[in-house]
Amino acid sequence: MLGNLPEYPWDAMAPFAQRAAQHPDGLIDLSIGSPVDPTPEVVRRALADATDAHAYPSTVGTPRLREAIVDWFARRRGVDGLHVENVLPTIGSKEFVAWAPYMLGLGGSDVVVHPRAAYPTYAMGAAIADVATLAEDDPQAWPVETRLVWVNSPGNPDGRVLNAEQLAQRVARARELGAILISDECYAELGWDAPWDTQPIPSILDPRVTGGDVTNILCAYSLSKQSNLAGYRAAFVAGDPALIERLLAVRKHAGMMVPAPVQSAVTVALGDDAHVAAQKELYRGRRDALVPAVIAAGFTIDGSEAGLYLWLTEGRDAWDSIGRLADLGILGGPGHFYGDHFPQHIRLSLTAPNERIEAAVARLTQ
Repeated sequence: MLGNLPEYPWDAMAPFAQRAAQHPDGLIDLSIGSPVDPTPEVVRRALADATDAHAYPSTVGTPRLREAIVDWFARRRGVDGLHVENVLPTIGSKEFVAWAPYMLGLGGSDVVVHPRAAYPTYAMGAAIADVATLAEDDPQAWPVETRLVWVNSPGNPDGRVLNAEQLAQRVARARELGAILISDECYAELGWDAPWDTQPIPSILDPRVTGGDVTNILCAYSLSKQSNLAGYRAAFVAGDPALIERLLAVRKHAGMMVPAPVQSAVTVALGDDAHVAAQKELYRGRRDALVPAVIAAGFTIDGSEAGLYLWLTEGRDAWDSIGRLADLGILGGPGHFYGDHFPQHIRLSLTAPNERIEAAVARLTQ
């Protein structure tokens, strides 16, 4: 039974946003990672061409979309052997994360495990299903009641990447427990530090990880970041066909259908690597500018080898750091929003226009 939910954490940022807005050169919002760059023209054109959408869309996705997802996994993630029955489009990835425990039938004494530094929606999904959560990165510490494990690589907020061996360890432990394992890989195209500057970031569906068996394993992915499609709510899940069938059945009954024009746009986006490479270079330039600036301002960078964020600490409570940045007109996100284990960390996003990034660098280094 769904009880009282906590207040939305970002509402607590309102006083700091007002404080930062008082800066004479205006607010620089590096808090929430909402894309600011244009949606690629090739995708916008595909959406426009598909606007004669008079019939209900297919919950399972069009054949072209499902084939595009399968092809994308093989081409970009090194995952061969998937078929259309292994994939399913979703209305963005957040709704899937929030509803997955409920849709997969968790309840009673079941436990959902997620990373220690974690996107808050993993815990919210457990709350919706009325089950307990545990923030734990060590697979051997996962309890026998574990029914669902969330892996997030590259991580939000910390930008940590798990290599194939580390992912395989998590798969092995989940199988010992008889648990479902879902990997949230929405930042997989954004590797920065070696070896991820030249090597693809491994997927949970990689044969090196699964041994060729995807039973009880799912991968969630979103085009919000790589393609600036946050407003389209464009995402998908792939893996165990039995779990996909279960999710599909629930989503059919609930009317959770990706709009037909969006399905057409996603199909085109998945087949066009050029815009993804161009967007990555934009983020690379912003990151290269911000990294030395935050170090000069007294912060230490932890993790952050991939993804859209810098995970920082100056050794004091995150709210104090957020206040210091607000006085510079810069808005960040406190580590308190990402669990109980990082009260002295803050998160800064790379999703701001170049001019605002340059202004942030100037304020941090003065």
